[in-house]
Amino acid sequence: MEEQQENQKAPIIVRKVIKKGDGHHGGAWKVAFADFATAMMAFFLLLWLMGNTSDEEKQAISGYFVDPAGSTLTPGANNIPIGEGGANQAVIEMVHPEAGEPPKELDEKDIERLAEEQEVKKLEALKDTLENLVETSKAFEAFKEQILIDITPSGLRIQIVDKDKRPMFDSGKADLKFYSRSILYSLAGVLKKVPNQLSITGHTDAIPFDGREGYGNWELSSDRANAARRALIRGGITMDKIFRVEGFADSALFDENNPENPINRRIAIIVLKQSVSDSMKEELGRLVNNK
Repeated sequence: MEEQQENQKAPIIVRKVIKKGDGHHGGAWKVAFADFATAMMAFFLLLWLMGNTSDEEKQAISGYFVDPAGSTLTPGANNIPIGEGGANQAVIEMVHPEAGEPPKELDEKDIERLAEEQEVKKLEALKDTLENLVETSKAFEAFKEQILIDITPSGLRIQIVDKDKRPMFDSGKADLKFYSRSILYSLAGVLKKVPNQLSITGHTDAIPFDGREGYGNWELSSDRANAARRALIRGGITMDKIFRVEGFADSALFDENNPENPINRRIAIIVLKQSVSDSMKEELGRLVNNK
């Protein structure tokens, strides 16, 4: 009886032998080889495509990867320079045609028009950025009503105007108030990021200035424009971005119906369109060369 109980308690060990197949007959290497073959095929296809691609197409492909959202017309079109040797010589082969229509070739006027439209879009985006800066920056907190931003035929214009008891300069002087410098420094932080050149003009009201002999509103407006230029440069604008600095005295009033209105005393900064600055350079060249 005891022997039967011992036999019942004894463990039963079952050994199973698992036979593994020969590694040379597995399928993993086939997957790896197929991936390699696919990669090589793609590589040789790329080489073939590059060999049959024109320089203009390569430039467009390169521009796409630099700026994928550059244009609705041509990928990377934002990278085509505008102006000297740029859009006038660029080759834009086609615009998106309607269904069933052949691609439309663009002439020089079409290229110039497209370049102009694209630059206006960039200036509108810059306008939105500056307006947001004016709304959110502490430097502009008390001066929002004195910052006027609009787009003109010459480019994006930023005007900083005087207000009663809140002028940009001391009366009859070209020394910027501390808050005026702060405003210009903040503007410079944004404007230094755009490639366009700047025009800076100073304006006065129609009240005659008799501070000292031989010095009037023409001199005062010019000195104030230069004071704004110096502040912008301290704020990070490079010298080569300043295209011109001028004083207009009261010859271009903001409020023509009220020539003595403080709003007529202002500094105007224009982010010039490339086509405008190019035309100005050509005109200056003709004047210098007497042509």
